[in-house]
Amino acid sequence: MNSILVRISALFSLLLLLSCNGNNRQTSESQLLPNIVLLMGDDHGWDEVGYNGHPHIKTPVLDEMAARGLRLDRFYSAHPTCSPTRGSFLTGRHPNRYGTFAPNWSIRPEEISIAHILKKAGYATAHFGKWHLGPVKSDSPTNPGAMGFDEWLSHDNFFEMNPVLSRNGATPERLEGEGSQVIIDEALDFIRRAKQKNQPYFVIVWFGSPHEPYSGLEEDLALYDNLPDAYSSQRVTLTSNESGEAIERPLNEVLRERYAEITAMDRSIGVLRNFLRDEGLRDNTLVWYCGDNGTPPSAARTGMTLRGEKGTMYEGGIRVPAVIEWPAGILSSVSTLPSVTTDVLPTLCDLTNQPLPDRPLDGISLAAAFTGNLDTRPSPLCFWSFESDIFFNNNAKPYIDPRLQEGTTPLVKVMDGKYTRSFRNYVYPEISENDFGGARSIIGPHYKVVIDQSQDEPIELFDLESDPGEKMNLSTEKPEVVDTMQKQLYDWQKSVLTSLTGRDYR
Repeated sequence: MNSILVRISALFSLLLLLSCNGNNRQTSESQLLPNIVLLMGDDHGWDEVGYNGHPHIKTPVLDEMAARGLRLDRFYSAHPTCSPTRGSFLTGRHPNRYGTFAPNWSIRPEEISIAHILKKAGYATAHFGKWHLGPVKSDSPTNPGAMGFDEWLSHDNFFEMNPVLSRNGATPERLEGEGSQVIIDEALDFIRRAKQKNQPYFVIVWFGSPHEPYSGLEEDLALYDNLPDAYSSQRVTLTSNESGEAIERPLNEVLRERYAEITAMDRSIGVLRNFLRDEGLRDNTLVWYCGDNGTPPSAARTGMTLRGEKGTMYEGGIRVPAVIEWPAGILSSVSTLPSVTTDVLPTLCDLTNQPLPDRPLDGISLAAAFTGNLDTRPSPLCFWSFESDIFFNNNAKPYIDPRLQEGTTPLVKVMDGKYTRSFRNYVYPEISENDFGGARSIIGPHYKVVIDQSQDEPIELFDLESDPGEKMNLSTEKPEVVDTMQKQLYDWQKSVLTSLTGRDYR
């Protein structure tokens, strides 16, 4: 029944759109394609939204989207850190397949992104905000333009208030204003121009918030003036906005600023939604928001019901908030289907009738979930932090000329004595049995296996249905389940390493 209602709703919306264009009887196929806006928060964990019950954070816009659209309650980032997840978001492939192992590891130029695909389908494509898959400068072979975006106003890494961004690879420029609103305003200008050209648009907005170091507008900071006194006695380590070096600060001060950033980001998403409504674009624009990894240590997990944090394979490291709003194609619903950032590309290809890249993909289309007709995945979800620092030494051969991997957009946090970021990616010549290590996990219909030699219990099995907080290790009780899932994980790793050798490009 839901499927029928959705089709009726979509048909009605499309007829409405056509009637608004009464003077233009010759509607091209491109006009019927859904417009697409993909949004991503930086270090925004699953708990840190009002609709998931956080005790302090105010996110009225995301809460409304979750109520009106499709709420993905078990949505995962493909990796517990940022650069790898962003690669998976664009390619539908696990980042280890192309050497994006950790923050400041670049993507490879041969990868096919969803922007490449949609640009070929006639979309106007643009990227705004954090990139973190290589430098955004004009001669970088992995800048947003090389990855299929017509325009970009982007940063090599993260950014704060008054961001310094590069427009289409040019010399970075400072833009005054709250960071989230600055890039949303730029996105709105791009959408307005695409509408004038009667062209469908594909826009990615990757916010710099709420990545530390934190800052906020007075109106947003004031919302969090009365956090519990207990937070004032705790101290956390994060970057100083003044020096760029690590410092310790009281948790209540840090959270006040972090939560203000989240609220400002939420408000900017509201500005986007209102714009789409006022321009008559909202019905046929798919807006998809998610985080890029779990909550970092500097947030101290004040609302955390999940185990672990950014960088870990537990739910708190890889489970993130995700909502999709598309009035013409989605009714209000909640999905508990395990889904992941690698599902973005297959889903959008499905919705726009575009062929998938001819290479191994790790994601699936979630289009059937829009109508409540997708309950299980055909194969498990796999996650893996490749031990790059062990495998690649000073003699490793760069995949890309190191000069092209030097970034130009400055940020607050100093690293290696500088305020810009350089990237890396290395040639991986052949598979070795020594290369299957590193923290990893696999999620099936009911169970999850976590393998991490740095933990007290190197192999753990959890029943996520009855134990979402991963408190009870069942590995000794159900060794046959562990063995089966370990074998599935190993086979998947072997496929990933085959891709890493470059075989997919031949």
